[in-house]
Amino acid sequence: MSPAALLLLNAVLAFMMFGVSLGLRPADFAAVLRRPVAPVTGLIAQFLLLPALTCLATYLLDVRPGLALGMILVSCCPGGTFSNVMTWIGRANVATSVSMTAVSSVAAVVMTPLNFALYGSLNPDTRALLQEIALPAESMITLVLLVLALPMVVGMVVGARFPKFVQASERYFRSASLLVFLLFVVISFSKHWQTALEVAGAVLLLVVAHNAFAFWIGDCSGRVMRLPVADRRAVTMEVGIQNSGLALAILFTFYPAAGEMLVVAGFWGVWHLVAGLALAGIWKHGDRNKSGPQSVAAPAGAPEFQNR
Repeated sequence: MSPAALLLLNAVLAFMMFGVSLGLRPADFAAVLRRPVAPVTGLIAQFLLLPALTCLATYLLDVRPGLALGMILVSCCPGGTFSNVMTWIGRANVATSVSMTAVSSVAAVVMTPLNFALYGSLNPDTRALLQEIALPAESMITLVLLVLALPMVVGMVVGARFPKFVQASERYFRSASLLVFLLFVVISFSKHWQTALEVAGAVLLLVVAHNAFAFWIGDCSGRVMRLPVADRRAVTMEVGIQNSGLALAILFTFYPAAGEMLVVAGFWGVWHLVAGLALAGIWKHGDRNKSGPQSVAAPAGAPEFQNR
């Protein structure tokens, strides 16, 4: 891929993060300190349990190195940009989801490169492939900083200074983000369509199982900590919806020849949206069948998701 194309791909990922961050406020970070149990539980599941258990599972199941390393990379990414919307649809605690998204996006600047290097090397099957890739840690940190942390800060500043702009543009940013992400996936498959065809069956099975595993880790973590149902749902959604767009950006930038890894990240990007919407729908339908459906309003400063 040409330098201009890489720059464009990274720019659109930054655009996605900017749009998501328009509704964030400093209070969303402070909420973690005021009510830390649910967000901290989710962050531990996100950055510790999911990558560690993914590494272990790929080793025990003897997953092909390229596919295994792709799964490890996705598991090391922060929560996806659509988790807040799906949390709202599932009548979960949007405040917990927003605070987790904010903190995890900042933490990813260090945790994503660190976890990927650690767990990619711990699995003996992926260690050699990781050494071949030789992704420079400082360059990965710089990329994550530029496409996640910096756009988040800019989005928060713009959102705070121009609230009317946020109200008028939020829906469009959300739709554009989805279209841009699907563009990432299409490019991933178009560059490696032969690899995609060769491993489609195996990748689809692995991605579906891996995504279900991520949701399960989030749910179990919430149950162990005895979180309220709304908080547990938010944690489950944050852990199950991964920012696979970041994984694609990392791969396109540093190792565009990693066909199997790119296909894994691409499949993940489509499937987790399907699974997340299905899970949110199940939760919402279950609440409607109860006499007192559980609904948690968004906190002040959180994105105001509108019915469409």
